[in-house]
Amino acid sequence: MRYRLYGSILKGLKVEVLYRDSHVAKSPYTLQGPVYHEYCNCPEHDVPTWQSIMQCPAEEPQIQRDFNAFPSIDLQRLLQEVPQRFSNRGGLIHYAVINNQVYRRSLGKYTDFKMFSDEMLLSLARKVRLPDVEFYINVGDWPMETRKADDDPGPVPIISWCGSTDTRDIILPTYDITHSTLETMRGVSNDLLSVQGNTGPPWANKTEQAFFRGRDSREERLHLVTLSKKNPELLDAGITGWFFFREREKDLGKANLVGFFDFFKYKYQVNVDGTVAAYRFPYLMLGNSLVLKQISPYYEHFYTHLKPGTHYIHVKRSLSDLIQKIEWAKENDAEAQAIAKAGQAIVRELVQPNRLYCYYFSVLQMYSERQTSRPTQHPDMELVPQPSDQSALCSCQREPQIDDPSRNKDEL
Repeated sequence: MRYRLYGSILKGLKVEVLYRDSHVAKSPYTLQGPVYHEYCNCPEHDVPTWQSIMQCPAEEPQIQRDFNAFPSIDLQRLLQEVPQRFSNRGGLIHYAVINNQVYRRSLGKYTDFKMFSDEMLLSLARKVRLPDVEFYINVGDWPMETRKADDDPGPVPIISWCGSTDTRDIILPTYDITHSTLETMRGVSNDLLSVQGNTGPPWANKTEQAFFRGRDSREERLHLVTLSKKNPELLDAGITGWFFFREREKDLGKANLVGFFDFFKYKYQVNVDGTVAAYRFPYLMLGNSLVLKQISPYYEHFYTHLKPGTHYIHVKRSLSDLIQKIEWAKENDAEAQAIAKAGQAIVRELVQPNRLYCYYFSVLQMYSERQTSRPTQHPDMELVPQPSDQSALCSCQREPQIDDPSRNKDEL
């Protein structure tokens, strides 16, 4: 069950979830209040209290790994070096958070995706007092910093949505799942929770084929279509949009678009990289199909929690063993289903809204602790204002006191 508030409730909130007049699970759920509208700017100043309510993990392995290369962060060095090295790479946004206000300047030509980093930083600042911090976010696809920790000069901390084994960027949850969290129930597009309620027929009634639809953003995807033509009884793969390899459309054809929820009519889902990691991966994992994932140098923030053979099936980069892996899944149906269920369960936990907020805050907190000087609002930075919404007007009171935190995290 999920809900979205369109006003603040100052005297507490009681939610009853009923099926045939009987309470479901631990219903009723009670938050003593106040419970604020999303745009109500009432940050919690007691950070440990907020982290406890949100059930933030004590540590995130990917964050620890990312910061190993940056025991200290010299903001003056970044100011001189980062624009010079990276502003011609596309989209780079220079942020400063000071007194819980967000300031930024844009570097490079392709910076429209700053709307996603803006909205998450503002949303987080409305919920908890952020540390004063100054940093750079890459709003393009490819991670940027290729220097190694023992290089001279060493790497600089660039924050990106996708990491790779060849780069040293600090990773945040992708713009896609971040926006999905913020827009839950407000729009009509897929989000991380709607997928969980639309996972197709029961396992036994799913079509015993592997399935793929997507753009031509990596050559292995073209090979996938060739494999499909040779093995139609095992694999249904098609390219829905041609841009990178248009000369191949005549040979391979163009497939019709398929609604995402219809993917889960099939027992097996093939996940192949696009320009970088395919950002559909968490959505595929949330279904109840077995994910066959191409081995990749690219990763998102939560991959360190997943194990091939336990949560999904690895497929070689070349896809040369894909057909063999599909045949294995068909011959070992119970084990394939168990892996699919285990993958779905762990990703459901890892991409809950509270975990994404915790992850963002932990990155900013660790970054701030390693700064060697005070963040600065530079003259060419502009304030990123909090949204103005009359329905969000509220009187900030104490943060919600939760009678049983273990059962209320999703409502927060």
